[in-house]
Amino acid sequence: MTQRRTPSGQGPARRPGRASRPTQRVRVRDTTSSTMASRAQPRAARQARPAAAKRAAAAKGATKRTVAPRPRAVTGRAMVMIAVLVALVLAYTYPLRVYLAQESQIAKTKQAQDVQRRLIAERADQVALWSDPEYVVAQARKRFYYVRPGETPLIVLNSAESAAWESSQAPAAPAPDRWYDTLWSSVQAADSEPRK
Repeated sequence: MTQRRTPSGQGPARRPGRASRPTQRVRVRDTTSSTMASRAQPRAARQARPAAAKRAAAAKGATKRTVAPRPRAVTGRAMVMIAVLVALVLAYTYPLRVYLAQESQIAKTKQAQDVQRRLIAERADQVALWSDPEYVVAQARKRFYYVRPGETPLIVLNSAESAAWESSQAPAAPAPDRWYDTLWSSVQAADSEPRK
């Protein structure tokens, strides 16, 4: 006969209409001698048994302890999530590297364009200057010493630029005497001394 238990697990619930019937207990006999001996002992004696006796009974195989399996540190779902995350990281690594390389290349190209724009602006200013006829005449006089017909050119040779250039030129040091000339001159000097 099956007994119903309450949802909270407090014991068997009585079925309506069968409250007068007593519950029957079924005893199962165990064939091992240790369980028979333990049943033969009164309950108070079993509870008063020392821990050493309990351990000895356990060593004989009277009771068998079962070890509950340890829960794994990483579950299957966690392993799947880790594998998916690793796959996503690997999938996004190459496109990210390409993106960063393209960004650096774009930045270098923009810098090169800025340099070219500045150079073009400078050259445009120079072209504008050279399109002025007075500037061309001034440059011809300065660089090539051109004069107009009827003018007398005047060239100053001792200008500040040439004076600065001449002052930077150190006078050449006299060449040192050769050793045999020095020796011969000392011999001649010794020969020319008056004798005593």
